[in-house]
Amino acid sequence: MSLLDDLFGVRKPIIAMLHVPAMPGRPRHDRVAGIAHLVDTVGDDLDALQRAGVDGFLFCNEADLPYQIGVGPEIAAGMAAVIGQLQSRISCPFGVDVVWDPITSLAVARATGAAFVREVFTGAFESDLGIMRPDFGAIAAYREDIGARSVALFSNITPEFASSLGNRSIAARARSAAYLGVDAILISGQITGTSTNLHELREAKAAVPDMPVLANTGAREDTVEDILTIADGLFVGTSLKHEGVTWNAVDPERAGRFMTAVHRARDAVAV
Repeated sequence: MSLLDDLFGVRKPIIAMLHVPAMPGRPRHDRVAGIAHLVDTVGDDLDALQRAGVDGFLFCNEADLPYQIGVGPEIAAGMAAVIGQLQSRISCPFGVDVVWDPITSLAVARATGAAFVREVFTGAFESDLGIMRPDFGAIAAYREDIGARSVALFSNITPEFASSLGNRSIAARARSAAYLGVDAILISGQITGTSTNLHELREAKAAVPDMPVLANTGAREDTVEDILTIADGLFVGTSLKHEGVTWNAVDPERAGRFMTAVHRARDAVAV
């Protein structure tokens, strides 16, 4: 997978989540602690994950519950501020995911030098937030307009909290997204932290064998080998946190054990 090799320099990269606490304007935001709290919290996770040896990062406004289909400028500003203050400490490639807003994700990525964005770019979905129907033509035009052609598009074709409208298969959706111009395909579980369906992962990979296909949610120490037997890489967040709770801080021991399992899995897949 030349894209993943170029970005991360390793087979089957592990991209760790940097879950940013709630942003200004969102119900869970701590107004007293302010942006400094966001930077300190994410900075601690960043340091722990780098010591564990992950291959990349994804900054995500995971705590901005309930999520929005399209966010305000305060979210973009907050994400850019957090990333900007931590950038000198980052030793791996990183991406941006502003849930569920591909335009804002691209804007923040362009401003901060991110290598990729993770979003929903194709399809139409009924979701807990209403109908999700990204306009990929307009998104691609915006990417070109702001000079972000080098920002890779990691496309979530089975988004969490949602189901596809219509009856097209995973394979058909993967082939369509690849044809339309995304750079990688992601397969997710039903909600944050839940396991990716291995059958769906296998179906997507078979449909687009020459494109990177990654598992997007739910990887654990005891499942990582099964996942990496199929996937070209994965995103991981919840299982690296204390007690496996999404909102907790990264647990250095859990992260270390996870990466040990990753190295075993890579060796097993290479045999």
